Amino acid sequence: QVHLVESGGGLVQPGASLTLSCVVSGRAEGPYGMGWFRQAPGLEREYIATIDTLGTSTHYADSVKGRFTISRDNSKNTMYLQMSSLEPEDTAVYYCAASLKWAFPGNSARVYDVWGQGTQVAVSS
Repeated sequence: QVHLVESGGGLVQPGASLTLSCVVSGRAEGPYGMGWFRQAPGLEREYIATIDTLGTSTHYADSVKGRFTISRDNSKNTMYLQMSSLEPEDTAVYYCAASLKWAFPGNSARVYDVWGQGTQVAVSS
């Protein structure tokens, strides 16, 4: 089984940068694509970005394009989300997810099979 654990969240001021990590443990039967989502209070879970098995292809939601960068280091079993120019609207619980079926899962939460517990990001002055 595959397990995901996020870290790196915290409270930052607007305009600051923050990097989230997602460590993968366990064993997958095959290659797996991954993604980041977030959920703000009272809102539905929102897609942020996805990355393919090898880390060569990425896709971003328009709301974070140009500010956030998704990457992965398979030698460390870790995926990252580098966030810059953070805004109060970025405040949410951030989740990493893995799809055990799709090498490049895309933006639908339904294709992701494994989820982390989430890490809180708060952007406030």
